[in-house]
Amino acid sequence: MRKEVRNVTDKKEDVTEKEIPEVDAETKAKIDDILNAEGAETVELSVEETLKQQLEEMEDKFLRAQAEIANMRNRHQKESQNSAKYRSQNLGTELLPAIDNLERALAIEVTDEQGKSLKKGIEMVMESLLHALKSAGIEEIPALGETFDPNLHQAVQTMAVSEGQKPDEIVQVLQKGYKLHDRILRPTMVIVAQ
Repeated sequence: MRKEVRNVTDKKEDVTEKEIPEVDAETKAKIDDILNAEGAETVELSVEETLKQQLEEMEDKFLRAQAEIANMRNRHQKESQNSAKYRSQNLGTELLPAIDNLERALAIEVTDEQGKSLKKGIEMVMESLLHALKSAGIEEIPALGETFDPNLHQAVQTMAVSEGQKPDEIVQVLQKGYKLHDRILRPTMVIVAQ
């Protein structure tokens, strides 16, 4: 069997030698130069393409980082504005019960001079507190005679509609509500005509 394999191998060598014509040394050198030059360009192009791709990736990362920084700056600015706009929210919420107590004190009827002067002092304190709240952006929510709005008012009770009243009209305010700019600090507690 070994002899047969050798013969097959010899035949293959003969076939390849017959198919390839003789090339002189000068032509062979030119072909090698061309192949080497093209290979060098291919290597240079692939390195250049790789560098371009890396540059594009870095530019993309840079642009994304810039956009993220701009978004962070805008977010911080908006948070700072909101913080300044609503800075008096906690103070207002804490003062509302005191204002309610002052209103109850003013609702008491007094007949003697001492009571009247005390009531006058309470009115002055009340006005000054309301002025301070207003300068901080805290305002009373209008309610009496208005149409009921569940975003601003809290219906505690309903009454039958009487003459001159519309359905869903607020007929009585039980506790005043207040808002700070567009935020509700406390809804107005009301009685609504139904």
